[in-house]
Amino acid sequence: MSPPSAPSPASSAPPQDPSSLADSRYAVMRLIITLALMTVGSSGMYVIAVVLSAVQAEFGVSRADASLPYTFLMIGFGIGGVMMGRLADRFGVMVPLLIGGAGLGLGFAGAAMSSNVWMFSLAHGLLIGFLGSAATFAPLLADTSLWFVRRRGFAVAVCASGNYLGGAIWPPIVQHFVETVGWRQTYLGLGLFSFVTMTALALLMRKRPPVAVAAAVGSSGIAATVSSMPFGLSVGKAQLLLCVAGVACCVAMAMPQVHIVSYCTDLGYGAARGAEMLSLMLACGVVSRLVSGAICDRIGGLRTLLLGSVLQGVALLLFLPFDGLVSLYLIAALFGLFQGGLVPAYAIIVREYFEPAEAGARVGTVIMATLLGMALGGWMSGKVFDLTGSYHAAFLNGIAWNLLNFSIAFFLLWRVRKMARGTVAGQAA
Repeated sequence: MSPPSAPSPASSAPPQDPSSLADSRYAVMRLIITLALMTVGSSGMYVIAVVLSAVQAEFGVSRADASLPYTFLMIGFGIGGVMMGRLADRFGVMVPLLIGGAGLGLGFAGAAMSSNVWMFSLAHGLLIGFLGSAATFAPLLADTSLWFVRRRGFAVAVCASGNYLGGAIWPPIVQHFVETVGWRQTYLGLGLFSFVTMTALALLMRKRPPVAVAAAVGSSGIAATVSSMPFGLSVGKAQLLLCVAGVACCVAMAMPQVHIVSYCTDLGYGAARGAEMLSLMLACGVVSRLVSGAICDRIGGLRTLLLGSVLQGVALLLFLPFDGLVSLYLIAALFGLFQGGLVPAYAIIVREYFEPAEAGARVGTVIMATLLGMALGGWMSGKVFDLTGSYHAAFLNGIAWNLLNFSIAFFLLWRVRKMARGTVAGQAA
């Protein structure tokens, strides 16, 4: 009798389990590409802070009007994130990324050719924000959360760090080119670079997330608290509170990020020093996001949000009594270290307390609220400056909004602990 023939490779190879891609080498490689995409896509958020004074002088407008391009960009960024997230859910993240590359390229070119502040603002809002940068934040956060299970908090933090890494890289580069070739030529160069780079990287993101991971619940060893009543509230109320908290924390966050360059210019230190401080602030934000991601995996998103809110408030308070050059460098670094983990914490909170099937849309909605907060904060700080002639009142305004964020985070944590005590008491009875 002849020996049995060896099975062919096709018959012996088991079908690939989609969940095996979670936390795999491919997931890590994809995370690195995601980091690069977010770094490039976030350029529009930080370029406007550097050119704010130059644009104000060229167009002959007030500080509040000169802040409008940033406000338009963040509104477009937030609303576009929801649309781009839905596109990613349906067609995969590559499609919105390709749209984003084209949006950034056209947006920077359109802004460079603007003849007034309103055209400049529309280019930022519709093209750079709505079609461009929006594709590289909320959709990438949601996509990353589907590729990791064991270290989801840290992975999401690495992804979100691209936003701050862009803030560390772009301001000094843009400031250099603004001083040498002018802001219009700088915008044209950014448009070409963004289009080519994002298109090339987007083509590497064709594969869809593993289906089994999308159904996984919980981001760490901490048990998820998913229920039909997040925090013991209706889903609508819970979502609304998270959105208000997102607006509040980011109104406070926007004050130093948007106006630090102009603040330094008003103090007589020059725009170059302000650009360096902004770069330092956001470089420290990268460290903060990575550390906060690791903390998230240990204590959960809600406690991480509360901790970040307290620390951001402390940093804002330090801006009031100290305005020396060395002091401002130090406070800028502390501000970056203290507030970097706030926005990624919302994505983890949604994954922990809401139904996984709704995570993509709900993450996009909360992220939209944080971006609207950045838009409102950038404009509001400029308006307060116009009314008072200094940034002192603008810092106080930021501190008040930060207190609102802290109050909501504390209330939600209190609700969670109260529910846990009630569960334990019920089990004992």
